[in-house]
Amino acid sequence: DAFVKITRHEGIRSLVMAVPATVIYFTIYDQLRGHLQVWTGSRGHHIPLVAGALARLGAVTVISPLELIRTKMQSQQLSYKELGVCIQSAVAQGGWLSLWRGWGPTVLRDVPFSALYWFNYELVRDWLCRQTGQDEATFMITFSSGAISGTVAAVLTLPFDVVKTQRQVELGGSEVHPVTASKPSSTWMLMQRIRAESGTRGLFAGFLPRVIKVAPACAIMISTYEFGKTFFQKLNQERRLRGL
Repeated sequence: DAFVKITRHEGIRSLVMAVPATVIYFTIYDQLRGHLQVWTGSRGHHIPLVAGALARLGAVTVISPLELIRTKMQSQQLSYKELGVCIQSAVAQGGWLSLWRGWGPTVLRDVPFSALYWFNYELVRDWLCRQTGQDEATFMITFSSGAISGTVAAVLTLPFDVVKTQRQVELGGSEVHPVTASKPSSTWMLMQRIRAESGTRGLFAGFLPRVIKVAPACAIMISTYEFGKTFFQKLNQERRLRGL
C-alpha cells in the first residue's frame, strides 16, 4: 500500500529514487554498527549515534545527484528531455560537482537527523520495554519509538531542510533567471537571508507537514526493518538447525 501511494502521489520516479537510498543507508548502518560494536567492545547508545551519522553521510554522498534530480522534477514538472538539457547546462557551467548542489545543507540536515534518530530510538525503545515489562521490543514499541525519535529529529533539523530545498531548486535557474545565478547561496548566507526576509519562523517553514510526513515514515521504516530482521534471523537459525 505504501508503494502504491508513493507512486500515485509522487510518481514512479520518486519510488525508483527512494528505494536505492534506503537500501544503501540500511546496509551501511547495519554493517557499521556491527563493526563498531566489535571494535570497541561496547553496545552503548553512542554506537547507534556514530553508525547512524556515518551511514547517512555515505548514503547522502552517493544519492545526492538522484535527490537533486527528483527535487527538480517535482518543483518544475520537467520532462526527462528537459531535465537532461537542464543538467547538461549546469554541468557545462559548474562542472560535475554541480550535481552535488545542496550536498552541504543535506548533510547538515540528514547526518544530525540520523544520529539523533538512532540515539533517541534506542533510548525510547529501552524505556518503553522497561515500562511495559517486555524483554524484547514488540511491534508497537518499535513503532512508537520510531515515531517519537523521528519527530524530535525532524524538528531539530528542519532549518537545514528548508535551506536544502532552496539550494536544490537552483539547478538550471540560470537558464530562466540569469541574473539570480550570481547570488551567493552558501548555507549560512541562505539561512541569514531567510531569517531576514521571514524571521526565525521562516527557518521552520513547513513544520507541520514535515512532522506529519516524517513521524509515520520513521515509525513504519523502523518497525518494518526490525520485524524483517527478526523474521530472517529466525529463518536462518531454523535452516542451520535443520542442516545439523
